[in-house]
Amino acid sequence: MRNYNLFRLSEVEGMCCAVPESSTVPAFIGSGRWTFTGKLEDGCRTPLDFDGRAADTAVRFNGFYLFQTVDRRFLA
Repeated sequence: MRNYNLFRLSEVEGMCCAVPESSTVPAFIGSGRWTFTGKLEDGCRTPLDFDGRAADTAVRFNGFYLFQTVDRRFLA
């Protein structure tokens, strides 16, 4: 798994955006509605709903991976 910066959307519980550390953060993240919540690194905790294969595909086409989690560790 690659390393990601993880952002959370404040208005929607559990909505997350994972951006590879080596990629540019998408402009919509800077809108003030998203909060940086940490890093997802190989061997560290990841949300239960995080799908590495889906993330790889989404990053290839979009540069980021949007997903929603119900994992309480990642909810505000």
